[in-house]
Amino acid sequence: MQLKIGIDKAVVAAVDAITARSRAVNTHEEILQVASIAANDPANDSNIGATVAEALEKVGKDGAITIEEGNTSETAVDIVEGMQFDRGFLSPNFVTDMQAQVVEFANPYILINTEKISTVTDLVPIMEKAMQLGRPLFIIAEDIEGEALSTLVVNKLRGNLQVAAVKSPGFGDRRKEMLEDIAILTGGQVISEETGIRLENIVVGMLGTARRVVVDKDNTTIVDGSGAKESVEGRVAQIRTQIEETASEYDQEKLEERLAKLAGGVAVVNVGAATEVEMKEKKARFEDALAATRAAVEEGIVPGGGIALLRAAASLSDLELAGDQETGINIIRRSLLSPVRAIAENAGMEGSVVVAKVQEGEGNYGFNAATSEYGDMLEEGVVDPTKVVRSALQNASSIAGLLLTTETLITEIEEPPDADAAAADPHAGHFH
Repeated sequence: MQLKIGIDKAVVAAVDAITARSRAVNTHEEILQVASIAANDPANDSNIGATVAEALEKVGKDGAITIEEGNTSETAVDIVEGMQFDRGFLSPNFVTDMQAQVVEFANPYILINTEKISTVTDLVPIMEKAMQLGRPLFIIAEDIEGEALSTLVVNKLRGNLQVAAVKSPGFGDRRKEMLEDIAILTGGQVISEETGIRLENIVVGMLGTARRVVVDKDNTTIVDGSGAKESVEGRVAQIRTQIEETASEYDQEKLEERLAKLAGGVAVVNVGAATEVEMKEKKARFEDALAATRAAVEEGIVPGGGIALLRAAASLSDLELAGDQETGINIIRRSLLSPVRAIAENAGMEGSVVVAKVQEGEGNYGFNAATSEYGDMLEEGVVDPTKVVRSALQNASSIAGLLLTTETLITEIEEPPDADAAAADPHAGHFH
């Protein structure tokens, strides 16, 4: 336990040192550097970094961006009508892409309901209609619980219907306004008893549609809604008028958020490739680049190449601990040097020699594996998102601490390949 305490204290000190070294991302060049390195393309030969930077510039740092497989060999960025809001799927069983842990629907029906849905009888008619038409069903409601939620999950798992549900965004009167925004964007109607429309009486024509809907555990993105352009523009104009007329700074802020969601659109990166294998690999690199860039915009950047971690090791000297706690600090100190060593060795250099030379320098001085030269990492464009560096250290130490304080671990031994191996190990295939 004392060993873990030492590790935890060392991690806190190191994270403080990393955060203190962080700087905000303000320029196109910095965004390009982060995205290119995350895509494993520091020279930007594949243009992934430039494409991600272009998408961010078009929709803003907080704008919605989706990565899709294109139909040609060329990659392009398109801005389409769409919206993103901070609500994730109500059940992980709705996930359609297990690797990415997202729900992804093409051309779904969108049911927008203001009330809580608890009984399955309310949903049966529209579920049956969606099944008949072979279209996914995406539900937005105040909440879905009990037998209604379990019925949706069962039908999804049995393959009867592609379906997913999220809670409505916003609260109170703003929730109703946001649902109306979504309805206008998708060409649907808000189903509400206040307007005299009951859930069990709705028809397909009341549902919204969109070219694509993507939902993860935190956010929902609606891409290219089917609402009339004139209706969307009218709604945008209405919100702008409300912003001008309101005297409340809070109300103005919330209205501006709605305006940004509705008018900002969604940047769609259509990834181009010559083959399916290349497409999958390239799309994954785009997703990594986008995630890293988002992290950099959120918490800033630090010098890359493991330099931020190596410099953080110096901050541990201020900790005065003894015994097992001191041992815990030394474990973290050695761990903070490992990234630079690994990068150097992967570049064909002697890791210990590179670490020693970098330690002789100060600040952003480090080893650039792309050029096999030493220099200022920030000036050379070798940067890492602060959030990524911080999270890597915190998550690794958390798992290590959990293992240290665990008395028993259970693992399954693989089945032996033949009878001779089975005779040699009678316990194979059992838990130990």
